[in-house]
Amino acid sequence: MKFYDELNIATQKDRELLYSAPMIQDALAGKIDINTYVTFLSQAYHHVRHTVPLLMACGSRLSPEYEFMKKAITEYIEEEYGHEQWILNDIQHCGFDPEQVKNSTPHLTTDMMVRYAYHQIDRKNPVGFFGMVFVLEGTSTALATQAAEALKKSLGLPNKAFSYLLSHGSLDLEHVQFFEELVNQLKNKEDHQSIIQSAKDIFKLYGDIFRAIPQMESFK
Repeated sequence: MKFYDELNIATQKDRELLYSAPMIQDALAGKIDINTYVTFLSQAYHHVRHTVPLLMACGSRLSPEYEFMKKAITEYIEEEYGHEQWILNDIQHCGFDPEQVKNSTPHLTTDMMVRYAYHQIDRKNPVGFFGMVFVLEGTSTALATQAAEALKKSLGLPNKAFSYLLSHGSLDLEHVQFFEELVNQLKNKEDHQSIIQSAKDIFKLYGDIFRAIPQMESFK
């Protein structure tokens, strides 16, 4: 069995637990209000702005035998650079102040997920960071387009208020394929376990963000 398939099987229950978060189910059904949507975007901003720094940190910690991963990281950086600005643009098109979000403090749940990723890179196995990549890329392709289409109808917002979700939805399938081909090159079982454990933990931490969003203070 290829490692990507092993990873999917090992994290199936964790993925299902994330997807069962009430806010995610409500978003897919178009049943959240604009304040909740913007609150989601605000927390997305606070973790997405760390994507490129995390990738750079990961690449800096990899030993020479992982040159193939360093090459992939440079491609990821090029793809991901500036996505946090897309989120701020979406917030503005929702009628909210992006500067208020930009200058806000992330919720503890968001902060904990970001801290976990840095700790994985700095203190544990940097290859394990790709467990977070697996969770965020996979969740986006599975749910983002459906949620965006449902919310466009229910909230009456234009496409330009959903650039982040639509760009990370079904159009992002080639990223998943790229990830699959990349991790299948890993032969070290310790790397496999690091990615699996990281993914399981991130599924939990990411789910905590969605479960906390309805209780977060609105930006308007």
